[in-house]
Amino acid sequence: MNDFWNNISRYPRFFISSLVGLILIIIAPIRNLVKIPRFRLIGIVSIFGVFGLLYIILQKMVGF
Repeated sequence: MNDFWNNISRYPRFFISSLVGLILIIIAPIRNLVKIPRFRLIGIVSIFGVFGLLYIILQKMVGF
């Protein structure tokens, strides 16, 4: 029975480490693109564009 609870206590650590690994794998190509100045500028402009578009969409949905 002690082995059972030992195995159960390992699941949260496994979940967290798997989630962190997944995030790192997803972010790796983006991090490599940020090293190139042209893509860095395009990324910053894109982020501001997405937030601006989101702001406009939410404003229209609320009715202002």
